[in-house]
Amino acid sequence: MSEVSLIISTYNWPEALKVCLLSIEKQTVLPAEVIIADDGSGPATLAVIEEAKRKFRVPVYHVWHKDIGFRKTIILNKAVKQSSTPYIIQIDGDVILDKHFVEDHISLREPDVFIRGTRAHIAQNQLSGIYQSGRINFSFLSSGIINRFNAIRLPLFSFLFEKKSSNSERVRGSNLAYWKSDFILVNGYNNNLTGWGHEDEELAARFVNNNILKKAIKFKAVQFHLSHGQLSWASESEHAQEVKHTVQMKLKHCINGYEQS
Repeated sequence: MSEVSLIISTYNWPEALKVCLLSIEKQTVLPAEVIIADDGSGPATLAVIEEAKRKFRVPVYHVWHKDIGFRKTIILNKAVKQSSTPYIIQIDGDVILDKHFVEDHISLREPDVFIRGTRAHIAQNQLSGIYQSGRINFSFLSSGIINRFNAIRLPLFSFLFEKKSSNSERVRGSNLAYWKSDFILVNGYNNNLTGWGHEDEELAARFVNNNILKKAIKFKAVQFHLSHGQLSWASESEHAQEVKHTVQMKLKHCINGYEQS
């Protein structure tokens, strides 16, 4: 175990969450705690979480609010608020983690930096078999893998592909890590960004505006995303404009965020 919290965002996809949790159980280094940020899921998801609570060797916490639409930013702020460690690893509940995922993230952390990882994808036609078998062992050679380059784990060579920058683009909350103190400094996720799109990039922009660099990584912290249909783009353009505003105005803090959650 280690002094990190693993936060998982989820919404009404219990089959995916179950295999995600199976992959967490098998980590070479366990997080100190697992916190599930649940954006209003129903009883099927609760049953999966209750099973995990019984089986896991570390505490599993369920942070939930009522389903009144996409409010991922708010539930993530609440989940971070509940965390008890200085470092956060954040994923989505529709990924399967390589068994070294947490260990790799711990090795990558450093002051004044947040980590942006990548992900490979598992084709949709593979999913029913995964649900039935509970399979969690995948590699870049596995069938049905999309973006195979992102499925390669070569830790001895990963430093060659590490890149620090003050660029907040292409940040996804599915493979993200940061210091809790930095998250509090920028007031966390912007609660005004309801609906899907760019909420992670907007957070990253405020990190960068506070001189917290993005470290993009390859060949470590590998994960496999269970492919699914596209979510609603209704808020995408509005959120993109919010990111642009944050970058151009060099905003360091959001008004409605972590402290208001």
